[in-house]
Amino acid sequence: MRSVMICRCGLVVAILSGLVAPVMGQQQSATPPGQTDSAARQPSGNDMPMGPPRSSPPPQTTQGQTTRDQTTPAKSASGAQDTGNVDQGSFVFKKQVEEVVLHATVVDDDQRLVAHLDRSAFSVFEDGRPQTITSFRREDVPVEIGVVIDNSGSMRDKREKVNEAVLNLIRASNPSDEVFVVNFSAKSYLDQDFTSDIHLLERALHQTTMQGSTALYDAVVASARHLESNSRLEKKVLLLITDGQDNMSEETLQEATRELQRPNGPVLYAIGLTGGEMQAQGRDALEELARATGGAAFFPAGLDQVEDVTRSLAHDIRNQYIIAYRPQDADMGAGYHPIQVEAREAGFGKLTVRTRSGVYTGESVR
Repeated sequence: MRSVMICRCGLVVAILSGLVAPVMGQQQSATPPGQTDSAARQPSGNDMPMGPPRSSPPPQTTQGQTTRDQTTPAKSASGAQDTGNVDQGSFVFKKQVEEVVLHATVVDDDQRLVAHLDRSAFSVFEDGRPQTITSFRREDVPVEIGVVIDNSGSMRDKREKVNEAVLNLIRASNPSDEVFVVNFSAKSYLDQDFTSDIHLLERALHQTTMQGSTALYDAVVASARHLESNSRLEKKVLLLITDGQDNMSEETLQEATRELQRPNGPVLYAIGLTGGEMQAQGRDALEELARATGGAAFFPAGLDQVEDVTRSLAHDIRNQYIIAYRPQDADMGAGYHPIQVEAREAGFGKLTVRTRSGVYTGESVR
């Protein structure tokens, strides 16, 4: 039995940050045999409580690697404690967006990373209007990463290679990165909450059942909300790996894309594996999710290439620019606001900036 399950059903449901535990007459509280229970968290201001938290191990697990302290409130991208805005169990976004943070990757005509540009090389536009850059950084900063992996039956022969590639990506990351693991099929399970402990993450990656349908959009939405509600770091990434396409979600592709495009939402990278049930529609969906956030979708021809992809992703994540601006229209209305970022530098030809294509603002009741 899994520690935390993400589901949407007409029965009794208890919710924590969009990730929910199944309740069939009583609260599920036992820790799975052999699995460390680090998924339970004290509800923060943005969390919908699901009853008393389960006991958890001390935050320190191995030298230099920790799980999160349950008693520390989540922080916003600005570093301030985020108490949220809760109204009868529904989370409401503030109407006014104080700052938009973009994580941008720049490549040249040969798709090689360009990682040493200055602030003056960039121009930012929102709704077609130029914006003033308020902060600019290009150093390697810690990242919150959500690893979201297809756990359906068609992945049975692929998971060993996939798990190995994901672990290699984590090992190549900043030691201060924090990672959580979600395995999904018809339902999604948070098998490991935020941690930097490679042993806990490896254990979670092997919590597999390999059955059921593919509720991919539900998994993306719940994972994005978990990142948002429990965020302590400014930079956030979702890594989505699947060999099929959605055939079970209550959420739609449009709703999943919109969730990812909340202010300061995650960059999504997708890996679509061949030899499964993925058709053109599935590839298009992964590309749309990635493109909307400034990420990228990869479709390796074979399992042996998955590790090359994750190695490339690790390099991409470590070499992004962080660009922030305050919208010129401070009271911009609710809705979608397209964003465009351009880069020009002497000595280079055409430079392509990969970042989120827009942001949704205004009230959104869940």
